[in-house]
Amino acid sequence: MFIGGFILLLAVAIFLFLNLSPEFGASPSKSQWEVFKKSENYRDGVFINNGDVKMNMGFNDMMKSLKGFFGPQPNSMPGKNVTVQSIDSLEIVHYRGATRLIWFGHSAFLLQIEGKQILIDPMFGAVPAPASFLGSRRFSANLPIEVEKLPKIDAVILSHDHYDHLDYGSIQLLKDKVGMFYVPLGVGSHLEEWGIESNRIVELDWWQEIDFEGLNLKCAPAQHFSGRGLADRGKTLWSSWVIQSRNENIFFSGDSGYGPHFKEIGEKYGPFDFAMMECGQYNELWKEIHMMPEETAQAGIDVRAETIMPIHWGAFKLAMHPWTEPVERLSKKAKALQIHMIAPRIGESIVLGKVQSFDVDWWTEFN
Repeated sequence: MFIGGFILLLAVAIFLFLNLSPEFGASPSKSQWEVFKKSENYRDGVFINNGDVKMNMGFNDMMKSLKGFFGPQPNSMPGKNVTVQSIDSLEIVHYRGATRLIWFGHSAFLLQIEGKQILIDPMFGAVPAPASFLGSRRFSANLPIEVEKLPKIDAVILSHDHYDHLDYGSIQLLKDKVGMFYVPLGVGSHLEEWGIESNRIVELDWWQEIDFEGLNLKCAPAQHFSGRGLADRGKTLWSSWVIQSRNENIFFSGDSGYGPHFKEIGEKYGPFDFAMMECGQYNELWKEIHMMPEETAQAGIDVRAETIMPIHWGAFKLAMHPWTEPVERLSKKAKALQIHMIAPRIGESIVLGKVQSFDVDWWTEFN
């Protein structure tokens, strides 16, 4: 009787959490589905990858993944808190120098370009999950600047709706100081559910572009998937982004497995002065949706980037590999392929067009 009652209570709690928690956002409306049908990437009610590439994990692979994730994982997290470089709010406001980026760890950036403040995938929360008990905490106790101290943000660019890229708590703190949100198709439904007016949201399909106050924003392909709940996989689109000013051409990969789309992007929009390339949270079991570090280096070649920077690492544990392995493997392959790679500390300024030296192997301080 007691066990049956407990199971019933647990089931009710899960049902209420899934249906009432704002973290899950909202599914696109039927009117939006009619718009999606015009997309070459939309089929049978869901978005698809080029070539219909999917994560091919069967039951045995799933069990192997779970066993690996909950088993011993040497060095999958830092041995101590990762310290970050701080930046002052006034220093951000008064900056008038060359285009620069500030990395917040994982895939989050502040981009300062032509007098504008742009946030890319601003996941500033402690845990990349709908509840704190469902994920491991951020490797660093602090951010380069607390969200509340950020100045007015001209635009936010989002790559997809996974929790480590689109964070409900971060959006709540940001939404009243952000001008515009640029997102792939369908992701705006989450933002509207969270109180952001539709006229501040622009949704784009792959290969669509828009002018934003002199900047050209281009939504480009990625090889991944989407979803925040149990039944919304593929209901919104995922993407990479190109950001072009009068003088710079910047690429942000979002999350992506390796594929021919990188060369296509390079041929259509390259060469790039700087490319933020996914490198982390990978495994051979799901290589279709997350690149191996060696593939990241090749993808940098494919998009015709002058300089690449590994992202999607250094902040969270979402896979079983040692936490520093992504940057170490990528560094080795980048040297072999003769492509320039940088790996700044979290919070360190990256000034485009300026020769900078970054601390070599800074991550070894935290093992």
